Amino acid sequence: MIERAIKHITGTAQVPSFSSYEERLHPYINAVVNELPQVNKIEVHGNNLLYKVGDQQDRPTIALAAHLDKINHYGDEYPQQLPVKVTDDYIEGAMDDCAGLGMLLTIAEMKSDHDWPNLLLFFSEMEESKGLKEHPELLKNNGSGYTHGMGAKRIATHCVEHDWVPDEVITLDTTPLFKGEPGIALYSKHWEYNDLEPSESLIEATEKTVGRFIRIDARIKIDNNTNDYLHYGEVFNNKADKAVVSVALEPAIYPYHQKGERVFIRDIERTLNIVSEYLNNYSV
Repeated sequence: MIERAIKHITGTAQVPSFSSYEERLHPYINAVVNELPQVNKIEVHGNNLLYKVGDQQDRPTIALAAHLDKINHYGDEYPQQLPVKVTDDYIEGAMDDCAGLGMLLTIAEMKSDHDWPNLLLFFSEMEESKGLKEHPELLKNNGSGYTHGMGAKRIATHCVEHDWVPDEVITLDTTPLFKGEPGIALYSKHWEYNDLEPSESLIEATEKTVGRFIRIDARIKIDNNTNDYLHYGEVFNNKADKAVVSVALEPAIYPYHQKGERVFIRDIERTLNIVSEYLNNYSV
């Protein structure tokens, strides 16, 4: 499992899929996902990718999400293959969010060997705001028409409009909270950062989800921060006719939003084990 994840993390990290250029990663993602059994690709606007894996009507549906875009730390002169380094302890390169992408693809590949819920796979554009704020000239059309989080919002809106609403969304990204030390964080109270007024049913369902994760691994750090999980939580719970839990499970990254980002291989393996066990035991 970890060898497969390292392969996908390094494979996606080499691609210069900077914000607004996410389509550069589409061939890699499509090549992996199209090999999965029972996969249904759903067309969605923009540089986003959306798939459903499995279609058992009596089973719940869990969405796994990761963002396609990278921050451009190179300017106009960037290598066509970005540098990646793998040691016994860590992977170094554009790990935000190739760590999440690699884990998502690995979990999707594992599904056929497990009795898991149906999966929705969300690959979003424009999660990062740094380039849009600081160097819009590096984006297509000088950043005009692009907004932070637009990909997650487009995916969630499309799912609601076409009745593909999941029971939960688990975003796989990376967290700066551990400042160079290994660790895994769980974000869950998205309404602290978005404009959603949470219902009692959403709060109760979210607490139940957090409890499930903690029972699997009591060392998970419960915290909060901003990323696409906010947008999934806000859009689904404003537009769908049911409470949709949105959380983010994130291994440590250091340094953050810079060249040479590192993630610990032990954190990647631990995160994969947590998600696998969570899906093994999932029931609505």
